[in-house]
Amino acid sequence: MLSNNIFVPVATGPLPAVIGSRSDHPVPRQGIIQDGKPISTNKFYANLFLGNQNQGAWTHPYSLSWAKGTGNAGSWGLSISHIEPTQRAYGPGNPVQYFINPIGIQSMILSAVELGNATTLTTSSLRGFSARLSLLPRAGAAPAISFPLVQGMGFVTGEYQGSTPVIQSSVFFRNMTASNKSPGPGISKYTLTLEDGTTWLVYATSPTGNALNLQMVSNSMIRATTAFNGTIQVAKNPGGNANNEAIYDASASVYPTDAQISGSVSGATGSYTLNWAKTGASSATSKLLMFALPHHVESFDSATHDNLTDIQLQTTTKGIATAVVADSWTLVEEGMPTEMGFAPWSPSETNVTSLSADAISLIQTVGASEVSQNMSAQTNLDSMYFSGKALSKFASIVYTLHELANDSAMANAGLMQLEKAFAVFASNQQQFPLIYETAWKGVVSSASYVTGDSGADFGNTYYNDHHFHYGYFIHAAAVIGYLDPNWLKANRDWVNMLVRDVANPSTEDGYFPFSRSFDWYHGHSWAKGLFESGDGKDEESSSEDAMCAFAIKMWGKTIGDANMEARGNLQLSVLARSLQNYFLMESDNTNQPSNFIGNKVTGILFENKIDHTTYFGTNTEYIEGIHMIPLEPFSAFTRTQKFVTEEWNTYFNNSRADQVAGGWRGILYANLAIIDPVTSYNFFAQSNFDPSWLDGGASRTWYLAYAAGLGGSPT
Repeated sequence: MLSNNIFVPVATGPLPAVIGSRSDHPVPRQGIIQDGKPISTNKFYANLFLGNQNQGAWTHPYSLSWAKGTGNAGSWGLSISHIEPTQRAYGPGNPVQYFINPIGIQSMILSAVELGNATTLTTSSLRGFSARLSLLPRAGAAPAISFPLVQGMGFVTGEYQGSTPVIQSSVFFRNMTASNKSPGPGISKYTLTLEDGTTWLVYATSPTGNALNLQMVSNSMIRATTAFNGTIQVAKNPGGNANNEAIYDASASVYPTDAQISGSVSGATGSYTLNWAKTGASSATSKLLMFALPHHVESFDSATHDNLTDIQLQTTTKGIATAVVADSWTLVEEGMPTEMGFAPWSPSETNVTSLSADAISLIQTVGASEVSQNMSAQTNLDSMYFSGKALSKFASIVYTLHELANDSAMANAGLMQLEKAFAVFASNQQQFPLIYETAWKGVVSSASYVTGDSGADFGNTYYNDHHFHYGYFIHAAAVIGYLDPNWLKANRDWVNMLVRDVANPSTEDGYFPFSRSFDWYHGHSWAKGLFESGDGKDEESSSEDAMCAFAIKMWGKTIGDANMEARGNLQLSVLARSLQNYFLMESDNTNQPSNFIGNKVTGILFENKIDHTTYFGTNTEYIEGIHMIPLEPFSAFTRTQKFVTEEWNTYFNNSRADQVAGGWRGILYANLAIIDPVTSYNFFAQSNFDPSWLDGGASRTWYLAYAAGLGGSPT
C-alpha cells in the first residue's frame, strides 16, 4: 500500500544469517564523535574525516576546508572559498578535455585566537544532507568553534562558545566597513572587500545583544577585542549589490542544521520536499536563505518558485546556484515512467511486448545459444561488479525468451540455471563473501580484508561503486522474482539488504545510513567511498546510476512494495533531470562551460572539476560508452533523442562506429536504437555477427529485442 510519505523503511530488522559481521574496517573513523548511528560514507563531508582532514567539503556554492596552518594567513580555522568562472583552468583541445576550479584559495577563514598547531578537527551528526564540524584548541578540549554544514546553505555559520573570534584571509583584506544600522536585534554587521575585488558580508549575533567589536590587525587578520558567545556568519555578495545585501540582511541570524526529505506520488506525478531544521536568534521570525541548483529551479512547485531571489553564485560543476528564501522546498516530477517495465521502452513506444515474427525467430535462435552458456563460470567471479553484470545479462536473456520470444521452455530451463547461479551469492558462497561491518555500518565485499588491496573489486570494501555493483544484482532478482514468484520468499531479505545498503530511504533503519549513494540534493549518486580526494566525490557512469534506480523500481514492483516502486520512479525521474543538466550535454546546455559541452558527456564529474576521460582509458568509445551501459528500458528516458543524435554525429557516424573494437562496438549500436532502431537491429541481426562485439554484461538476444521493440524489426 502506498504511503502518504514514500520515504519509509525497506526493513528495520537484522540481516540474513548468511552474512557475517565484523567490527573493524581498514579506514579509521578519524575525529568522528560517534552516536551509534550509521555513518554516511559517500557524502560531501567525507574529506573531513579522511586522510589529513584538510581537503574540501563542497556545500555549493561554497567549499570549505580546514586551513590547518597553511596559506598566507597560516590559519588553523575553517577556510571558505567561492570560485568564479574566470578562475577556472582548462585542459587542452577544442572542446577542452577538462576544466578544474582552483583549490586552496582561502578567501575567508573563520578562526579563533585559541586555535593553533594543537588544534584538532572533529565531526558529528553525519547525516544525509548535513554534518557538524568542530575545531578544538587541543584534543579533548571543548570546541572553540562549531560549524553546521548543510548542502546549499546560504551562509557559512560559526558557533563560538567563549573563544575570541579571528577572521582571516589569504587573499588579503582591502578594507572593512562596520554597518551603522543593525539588520536585527543583537546583530553586528561588517562588509569586507578583498584584494581580488570580491565583497563579503559578516554578521555576528550575540544572544545577549552585545555587539561584536572587530579590529583589522593586518591585511590578513581581523580580530575581536573580547571573547564571544554567539554566531558569526559569512556570505559572498556578488558584485556588492545593495539589493542582494538587503536579502542577506533579512535572513541573517538564522541558519540550517539538518534537512529531512519526504515524498509522495499520484499517478505519473511525483513530488519531494526538502525541509530544513533551523536555529539562530531570529529563527522564529526569519526564513532561511538556501541555494538551489539549476535542476532544482526547473522542478520547483509554484510556491517554492515564488521564493526565488536575484542572488546568484557560480558553483564548481553544477552551473549557477540561485538563492531561495524559504524553510522548505517542494519539487515536482511529472511524467514519471511508471508504466516502464522490463520490456523495450521509449517515450513514444512505451512498453513494447509484441515483436515481428522474423524478429522472434531470430531471437529464439540466438537466445537458445546464449542461454545455454555456462552461467556459473561467468557469474561466480572475484568481483561483485562483474558477477552482477553477468547475472543481469542472463536475467535479460531469460526474460526476453519468456516474454518477447514466446519460448517458455527454453526460458524456464535458463531460469533454473540463473537461480542456481544467483544462489551462490544469496548463500554467500562466492569467492569473496559479503560482510556486514559495524564500524561504518554497511555490507561490503571481503576482498580488501583478504587481499589487503584497497582497490580490489573497484574499492567495494571501501564503499566505492556500491550502487553500480548491487544495482545489477537487484535487477537480476527483480526479473527472477517476476518469472518465478515462489523464489521470492527465500531471497527477498537478501536482495532487500542490498537495497538498504545503497538506498536506505529512512533513518528508522539503524543498520544503514540514509541513501548512501544517491544524493537527493544533487539529483545523482556519488561513486567514491572512503578515499580522500582533493576534488571531492565523483561519478563516472551515469547510466549505471540509472540502472540502480531502475532496478530498485522494478524490484519494488516485483515484491509488491508500492513505496519502493514509487521511490524508484521518483529517483529515476530526478536522476534523468540531473543527468540532462550536468552529465549529458546537448548543444544548448548552459550549466557547463561552453568550451566543454562539445564533449557531449562529462566523463568523470567531480565536485570540483570535470574531466572527459575514464578511470580505465581514454578511448572515445570508453568515455562516451561508460555513460551508455547497460542499455535497458530506462536508457531512452535518461538519454534524449536529441542528445543521442548529437553524440552519434560527433563521434560515431559515417562508419566510425565500425572502427571500434570489442564489446564497445555492440554498446554503441545498441545505443543507436534510441534514434535509429533499424540500423541497430540490422547490425545485431547480420549473419556474420562477431560475438566479440558484446560486452561481458550484454547479450545479442536482448539487443535484438531492444532494437526490434523500438521499431527496428522487419515487418
